Amino acid sequence: SLGSDMAYTTSGHLLIADISGYTRYLTSSELEHAQQVLGSLMELLVDRTLPPLRVAGLQGDAVFSYGIASGALGGQMLVEMIEDTYVAFRRAVEQMVINTTCQCNACANISTLDLKFFLHFGTFSISPLRGKDELLGPAVIEIHRLLKNHISEATGVRAYSAYTSAAVDALRLDGFTEPLTRHTETYPDLGTLSVWVQDMHPVWETKRDDSRLRVDPGAALARVEDELPVPLAVAWQLLLQPEYRSILFGVDRQDPSQRQHGRIAEGTVFTCYHGASTVTTQTVLALQPLQHIVTEDTTPIPGARIVGEISLQSSGDSTAITVTCSRGRGPWLSRSVNNLVGRRLMGPRLHKGLTALREQIQREIADGTLQIPEPTNGTATDVDPAT
Repeated sequence: SLGSDMAYTTSGHLLIADISGYTRYLTSSELEHAQQVLGSLMELLVDRTLPPLRVAGLQGDAVFSYGIASGALGGQMLVEMIEDTYVAFRRAVEQMVINTTCQCNACANISTLDLKFFLHFGTFSISPLRGKDELLGPAVIEIHRLLKNHISEATGVRAYSAYTSAAVDALRLDGFTEPLTRHTETYPDLGTLSVWVQDMHPVWETKRDDSRLRVDPGAALARVEDELPVPLAVAWQLLLQPEYRSILFGVDRQDPSQRQHGRIAEGTVFTCYHGASTVTTQTVLALQPLQHIVTEDTTPIPGARIVGEISLQSSGDSTAITVTCSRGRGPWLSRSVNNLVGRRLMGPRLHKGLTALREQIQREIADGTLQIPEPTNGTATDVDPAT
């Protein structure tokens, strides 16, 4: 695990999740109820800061966290963690509005709260202070300066994620900025900072009613389970990468195509190469970040297809993984042959692949190739405020 009692310098991503409308809400509401609401939402933001991110401190209405650049911190995973946190925040606000019967200003104005994110990348020093991490350096100053900005005035977007140019470069997601809006801010002592702005309201509208396709356990041809020795977000990051998927499915290699703005998404196709002549595909049908990915897979049997699902669930510092494959689809003869062969071979192959994946991850942790930071200790009430 990453961690040190000595100050050291490193590079990585810096993230601030900032509650919009905090000051107005607090000053126009009954203090006791307002603090309860805000405390609950801050707790949610801390809980959603999953390894390989660590909380560096709380700043009244914001959670400041960081992730050290490593193989455990992938660009797509980081973007999806931000989006998943936003959806969880909006869902929590919605539930508070539905469930409250109180008529005080604090409870009546819950729906005015929203969330924005700032993501930067750079070099910074980490100094352990009273058991917490104090971050210092120009990149830390820059991301905090971005909290004061004119993004909403210029774009009309109230809830957003602002990615600095340095952050975008470090994400390494080709085409990621295509749907985003470019914006610049000028600060007397820092010069001009460029950011790419993502409107988060469409993210909420897309994911608020998430009735995704899943594999019915009753229609499963094979179902295997194991536990990966990495936290949930890291496991998700690895399972988006072709080299780890190849180990899981026992193929020579996988090549992804049809990404969406650099991300694995619905419609992405993994082409799987088995030996010298056999090629199959896995087409993403549904993807719920940090939870599951569902694909429609062709098989070596002409005309036969199956639906596969990888689902994940946090288990403390490790992640429970379940891989499920449906019965065959397609012409009667093709699917019948697929089911006959699959009943005998699919389960053992998936079990072998899961074991090989777990052992590969264990080797990479042991030799330092895959570095996992220690989880954040503390809650929204006992993390020291950053200065």
